[in-house]
Amino acid sequence: MPKQTFLNLPEEKRDIIINVAIDEFAGYGLENASTNRIVAKSGISKGSFYQYFEDKQDVFDYIIILLTEEKVAFFQGKRPPSPNMDTFDYYRWMIKTGMEFNSAYPRLVQAITRVLLSEGLYYTEKFKEYRNQSTQALQVMIDQAIERGEMDPSVDVELAIMVMETWNNAISSYILKEGMKQDDIMVWVRSPETQEKIEKLLYIMEYGLRKTESTFETLA
Repeated sequence: MPKQTFLNLPEEKRDIIINVAIDEFAGYGLENASTNRIVAKSGISKGSFYQYFEDKQDVFDYIIILLTEEKVAFFQGKRPPSPNMDTFDYYRWMIKTGMEFNSAYPRLVQAITRVLLSEGLYYTEKFKEYRNQSTQALQVMIDQAIERGEMDPSVDVELAIMVMETWNNAISSYILKEGMKQDDIMVWVRSPETQEKIEKLLYIMEYGLRKTESTFETLA
């Protein structure tokens, strides 16, 4: 967490420092991020930086908090199109709404994605609690899907969580990578072509898990 000296700064100055840090992490990751570059581009002294944060890891941890706050606020204003959606339709809606969020905050999400996924920090002990929040939500979703008869009951729940989490990360990474090449990422994400691509990616995941006439019993 930032020190009180940082929180006491005018909002405009805080925003400059954080936006510079976001660009640094998006461009270089955490390991290769340079405190010197952050300091120089923010227009502050190195001494001031250490009055605000312990180190670059401290800055990154704060950016994750900001991302979480922005995402909670974003989803609070969203509602599924129908209260009677099955689990897979709801998951599809969540993924697509998440893509909308990513498009609204592309550089912020790109910075977090590069560090957590590309550098593998998402799977370390430090981010275990952050990861558990995601997996617990998926477990509830999968348990409900099995209870409703929407998901094959022979599916290994832990493997299903891994598939859905990995697929979510893969789709997010793809959309960010391609979207950052566009003039307007939000327009691109909402385009029929991109929506069709997301649907195809979700279809592959869904029909490996959805309950059908064919089950996994033959593999036992």
